[in-house]
Amino acid sequence: MAQESASKMDKIVALCRRRAFIFQSSEIYGGINGFWDYGPLGTELKRNLKNAWWKDIVQCPPAGPDGEILDMVGLDSTIIMNRRVWEASGHASGFNDPMVDDRETKQRFRADHLFGLFIDAAGAASEGTEIPVVTMIASTAGEALEVFETNGRKWLKEAGAAMKIASCGPDGIVLDHRGAPVKAALAPVDGALLRRAADRVPSPFTQKTGVLTEPRQFNLMFKTFVGALQDEDSMAYLRPETAQGIFANFRNVTDTCRVKVPFGMAQIGKAFRNEVTPRNFTFRSREFEQMEIEFFIHPQSAEQWYSWWRESRFAWWQSIGLTSSNLQMRSHDRDELAHYAKLGAGTSDIEYRFPFTAPGFGELEGVAHRTDFDLRQHAEYSGLGDKLKYFDQEKNERYFPHVIEPSAGADRGTLALICEAYHDDPARPSGVVMKFHPRMAPIKAAIFPLVDKDGMPEIAGNLFRDLRRTWNVQMDVKQNIGKRYARMDEVGTPFCFTIDTQTLTDQTLTVRYRDTLAQERIGIDRVRAFLADKIGEN
Repeated sequence: MAQESASKMDKIVALCRRRAFIFQSSEIYGGINGFWDYGPLGTELKRNLKNAWWKDIVQCPPAGPDGEILDMVGLDSTIIMNRRVWEASGHASGFNDPMVDDRETKQRFRADHLFGLFIDAAGAASEGTEIPVVTMIASTAGEALEVFETNGRKWLKEAGAAMKIASCGPDGIVLDHRGAPVKAALAPVDGALLRRAADRVPSPFTQKTGVLTEPRQFNLMFKTFVGALQDEDSMAYLRPETAQGIFANFRNVTDTCRVKVPFGMAQIGKAFRNEVTPRNFTFRSREFEQMEIEFFIHPQSAEQWYSWWRESRFAWWQSIGLTSSNLQMRSHDRDELAHYAKLGAGTSDIEYRFPFTAPGFGELEGVAHRTDFDLRQHAEYSGLGDKLKYFDQEKNERYFPHVIEPSAGADRGTLALICEAYHDDPARPSGVVMKFHPRMAPIKAAIFPLVDKDGMPEIAGNLFRDLRRTWNVQMDVKQNIGKRYARMDEVGTPFCFTIDTQTLTDQTLTVRYRDTLAQERIGIDRVRAFLADKIGEN
């Protein structure tokens, strides 16, 4: 299964480059790890995702659990903010990952991304109680299995282990140890083990022991300087999240806009994290885009709103095409909770089964009850104190609202849409079809004159210009019709309209459906209404 997932991901990455979805940043100079550029079609896809989120959250929000339409406003805060913002939020001192160095190769990795192959003396699987035989760097169990399938035989040999792989798969690993089967398990290497016995744990780079350091904290924020001088006083950070811009503007919005609790502030914007080991295409990168909501509520209604936002956000991802069993909701265990959620109603992740996480899942969006932690912190650090509290005139009550935060990744969301849409189909000329939801599809429709003569290009051109006023559509007069269909399959265009000889006599054309390959004829005058209905927008 892991090999199949790796093969699928390789195909997806190749298609993304071939069809102008995603390119390596600075590719002509050899690229830069952890940074990606979106090509013309990728830009359209990501823009469709962000536009749908903004429309459904800010411009046309749904009714909440109380039956009232949500009160939502938008914000666009700066990437660089006063350094005190990050001191108040805890990022300056606490936004750290435990890092381990290999003293021999000089390479560094996150301690929580170290997986090991564990075997106990009795031959039973053991998760963290013994020293692993070999280790690897992975962010999920599925990725660890994939890496081990590819490199396990070489690693076992390098480690000098008198064993070889007998079988390997998602249901478990069996090693042949001197002619006897031995069960083994891939599991995270416990941080306590690294602190206690780092010199006995094999390096994931060479499988040598005695070369790893104990975990040390490493701050993930990018530093920069503001002004002409580069000194301690001018140091600033690129924001690691967009949320703090909302909290820092809470008083501005409540003072100038007619909002009342419960209400939300939404923001789409870039964030930056100096990931030491960016990996898995655009899933874990150093520059990424977030779609975040901070929804301010009365503390007593936290449970109700937290549950509602969980279900609402899960349903939204389904509504734009992630409808398969690849989507799940997972509640955080108590030891996973962030500092701001320790006393809250909880935190849940909406997760997607990416090819590189299979059979496991990767985070797509988090829904957290942040309590009133952030507003209290900013009230203290800014010196505003009670002035940052919300005042309810009807109840004559002043308090710090609690916050429910649905925070989604635009890049991860785009990648999930690509992975979900990808289907191998040997029966098609292209060999592959991208089944995007029509609302998400980069190109909504293609207009083809069957031949480049007899007035067909002129009819196609008139239709193209009419539809182009509303949607991103393309007109193509080159190559035979089969090749034009194949190209549209590969980029995920849901509908193709073909003008042929019959069009010249009765003003009808052929509609080809991408997913089913079915065809029907409709009048040219019905095409605009047809697309509006299928795409779900006017």
